[in-house]
Amino acid sequence: MSDVVIISGNPNEISETEQVLKYLGLLLIEEGFSVKHISVKDIPPETLFNTDSQNPLIQQMKQSIHSSHGIIIGSPVLQGSFSGVLKAYIDLLPPNIFEQKPVLPIMTGEILDYHFILEYSFKPLLANLKGLCMKGVFILNNHIDKFKENPIIDRETSQIIKKQLSHFTSILPSRSSNVIYMNDVKSKGHETFLSKSRKPIN
Repeated sequence: MSDVVIISGNPNEISETEQVLKYLGLLLIEEGFSVKHISVKDIPPETLFNTDSQNPLIQQMKQSIHSSHGIIIGSPVLQGSFSGVLKAYIDLLPPNIFEQKPVLPIMTGEILDYHFILEYSFKPLLANLKGLCMKGVFILNNHIDKFKENPIIDRETSQIIKKQLSHFTSILPSRSSNVIYMNDVKSKGHETFLSKSRKPIN
């Protein structure tokens, strides 16, 4: 079981969304929480195309989400909406899988006007899964350097996201110090753990 499951809805190998989510995972580890990362890029395309909810990898992901205490989920803005691949993945999940869990939504996009998509498109989708949806954060792509360990290069944006993350962690009940990547499980058949010392998010 992991304290937090982080779900990335960007299918690209290196993306602004993915790097921000990995950074948030590191902050959580440093705070003492266990984290599991799930990415849509790790799901075989035929599984999504055929809506194969019984695929063993999907079943494993479902169990990870079900047993977690909280969810962070991110998507880029693509064609004026959230990621279609993420929607295809969410369609494979039970309708109440986020029930009573705090959910922190993160979106990335090219222009500030896209922040309305977070409020009026992405968050309603997550509400359908019965999660306790938080305010969330929209991050401009030009505020992200996806090749840095701390990819958020805009100071104000960094403060906003850390404030949201602190609020998120304040309602999580337990702490350990592990990170698990689902692509490691798929390729190696086992879970890979990484530990870091606890220190506050600031």
